Amino acid sequence: MSLVDTNRLIRQYLTTAAALTNPLIALVGARIYCPRLPENATLPAVSYFTRGGTADPIHPKYTSPSVQFDCWAANSIDAREVYRTLYDAMQGLVSVSITVAGTAYYIMKVREEVQGQDLVDTEIQNYFRVLTFYSITIRNDS
Repeated sequence: MSLVDTNRLIRQYLTTAAALTNPLIALVGARIYCPRLPENATLPAVSYFTRGGTADPIHPKYTSPSVQFDCWAANSIDAREVYRTLYDAMQGLVSVSITVAGTAYYIMKVREEVQGQDLVDTEIQNYFRVLTFYSITIRNDS
């Protein structure tokens, strides 16, 4: 059994067409980046990275990474819309099967840890973002 690449799993989920992810895909397209937004990126976009989390030594098939998401747009209203669309794709998600590099995983549950916070980048003009954190429980079925 190998430890899941949580960043790859999240990207796989967010870029795969499904009822919950289609609105996000329609809004940002393939502009979902890890670990950060590239310089001069087209907006709107989402960036994310795993910032930590926990693993259970008694149940090694389960991990619960904590993931930071930044929802970017050219103004605060649109950044908040990207956040709401990401929220709809993530919050309360249960029992979703994802295959990464031939290994089956299940997203067992997703819970928002911190609600969206509106932030303004003072160094880069016209880049607004909403910052949020999620805990994602994943089961490795290999």
